Amino acid sequence: MSPLRTNELLVAFLSKYRNMNFIKSHGRDNARFIRKQGLDRLFLECDTHMWRLGDRKIPEGIAVDGGSDWFLLNRPFVDYVVNSKDELVSSMKSFYAYTLLPAESFFHTILENSAHCETMVDNNLRLTNWNRKLGCKCQYKHIVDWCGCSPNDFKTSDLPRFQQASRPTFFARKFEASVSQEIINQLDSYLFGSHPSGTPGLQAYWENIYEHETDGPASLSDSTLSHYHAFARMGLSRAASSLQGHPNDNSCRFMSTSHPVSVHLYFLSDKFQGYLLRHVAINRASTQLESLETWVTSKDHYTPASPPQPNNRLQHVQVGADWDPKERIFRNWGGLLGPRDEPVAVQRWSRSQSNLTATVVWIDPTNVIAATYDILVDASAEVTHYRPPLSPPLRPGVWTLRVLHHWNLLGQTSFIMAPLEFHRQQPIQQEDTLRLHSGPPKNSYMEQSFHGLNPVLRLPVSLGAVEEAEANAGLTGVPLRRWLDRLLEGHWSAADVCSMGPSVCPIMQRCKLTPWSSASPDPKSELSPPREDGRIR
Repeated sequence: MSPLRTNELLVAFLSKYRNMNFIKSHGRDNARFIRKQGLDRLFLECDTHMWRLGDRKIPEGIAVDGGSDWFLLNRPFVDYVVNSKDELVSSMKSFYAYTLLPAESFFHTILENSAHCETMVDNNLRLTNWNRKLGCKCQYKHIVDWCGCSPNDFKTSDLPRFQQASRPTFFARKFEASVSQEIINQLDSYLFGSHPSGTPGLQAYWENIYEHETDGPASLSDSTLSHYHAFARMGLSRAASSLQGHPNDNSCRFMSTSHPVSVHLYFLSDKFQGYLLRHVAINRASTQLESLETWVTSKDHYTPASPPQPNNRLQHVQVGADWDPKERIFRNWGGLLGPRDEPVAVQRWSRSQSNLTATVVWIDPTNVIAATYDILVDASAEVTHYRPPLSPPLRPGVWTLRVLHHWNLLGQTSFIMAPLEFHRQQPIQQEDTLRLHSGPPKNSYMEQSFHGLNPVLRLPVSLGAVEEAEANAGLTGVPLRRWLDRLLEGHWSAADVCSMGPSVCPIMQRCKLTPWSSASPDPKSELSPPREDGRIR
């Protein structure tokens, strides 16, 4: 959430209406609201899941209301809700203790049925970016036995909406810097004035996603942990190769230690730029420990059909995990995939006058067709996605995904299914590599076999590729790390390396002096010292 007006304007407004409660109601169709919210169902949260247990009756003699769970309540009403022994309050606390989203109805219902009802203003002073076509896709089924809706993030195209609001509006939601830092910058400039020209870091955004001390390796999947270690090794290779030939290049060679210290996501101009990994390395010349940060970037391997197909609407293909259909992005940034992950294929299309049927084909490193299916692409569709029910483990190596129309190629991409360097956060043992890196039993990823399509797609069975995959499946230790690093180097590269502190290497750049490091200046995120009245500027 972000402010749309200054603190001074908000204080003046609330001072004028200090006796009112600003709370947004859903409307007048109470029966529909009750069904939509599941108020007539009994819910219980257990083991990080909200379980729907059965039906229940709505209390009689109560006008049930609800709406947004963002509101501004005055002190007398809050005191009434917290401290009153009124039967209305006690009965509603009991009823809403087993409700799916109590904050979206509890306060509304008590306010409208109590002596405070005359203080209600049907406005929560907020602008919310609802796009129900995208936001109501049951994306939270894994954590709740119910389907709900969620607002979308604002983007730069929404700025006029903030300036043209027809009712008093002081806040807006949702904002997410990893989706659009620029709209946040525009709002800051609108409210508080622009930063001076040349201010560093204005278009950049850094998001910390891992700290070894507080999170620990147990918070990471084995695939993510394996990627992080490989990325850190990329940084050391980058340092060694880029500093070769320097008179003191012995002092610029490093050896990795046990684990990454922290990991950040790095965005620039609202585009994902890669991962920043802080890690401790031993300087080979001085044997001193040095704190480094490595920036790794991913490479796009999408290739359109050549020669171009007439009326080809396909613009891009991407494979990843943790697809967010609401914001249409992968939350698993860069697609860090391992043998036990559940990959999703996403296609982006241009609009057309007619529908299109496309065939999507998944091909594993040994040319086994793991899955194929058809998707109907509406004339107005811009994005399609599907997660085929592939049986794990998925064979590590370079996979290919093709998109075809009438068996003519529209475009394709390749992606890495990375072998695991770790199993249960410990170095993997051979019995586990043989189980996790050999692919599914009998080379079948689904109940149906697609072997008959190999001639149609001109995919010869390569005995050499099969033998190589079988040999790699038993690798552990250094050979496994070399295999993992070799695979990832085809899709990732170390863009730069810097030192977090003093370095024996004379030409190693300091992180705080680079524009990309998580240690570089970020004036837009700095807080000024608090004023005498305690307010933060």
